[in-house]
Amino acid sequence: MAMMSSSSRAGDRRVMADINVTPLVDVMLVLLIIFMVTAPMLTQGVDVNLPQASAKALRTDEERLVLTVDANSRIFIGKQPVEFNRLSPVLKQIVSQRTDRQVYFRADRSVPYGFVVKVIAEVRNSGIEKLGMVTEPLER
Repeated sequence: MAMMSSSSRAGDRRVMADINVTPLVDVMLVLLIIFMVTAPMLTQGVDVNLPQASAKALRTDEERLVLTVDANSRIFIGKQPVEFNRLSPVLKQIVSQRTDRQVYFRADRSVPYGFVVKVIAEVRNSGIEKLGMVTEPLER
């Protein structure tokens, strides 16, 4: 009888093989909150006062190539400043490495129309197939 009781005690000492997922869930929730808070901050660029127009929003599948002209008529590709006489060669180099030959153009409403047209002509001469004009929706 003593043998039976010792074997039943040995059977009670089984190894627990379950994984505790509570710490993993806690870490994932914290990371999710961090990314939700920081994601809107990652898309900052050059501040411009955009003109308003009524048009549908564009779909964005991949990272956009944004060309910006600020109120002081300075030109930026993304956040990098570019001189007007270097715009066409720089755009040709960038577009040659991309599958999407689309550029989004943002210009401050105070920039002279003639300068905007010159910039658009340079963009077209550099081989850009599609040029999207970025505006703000009309306030009603």
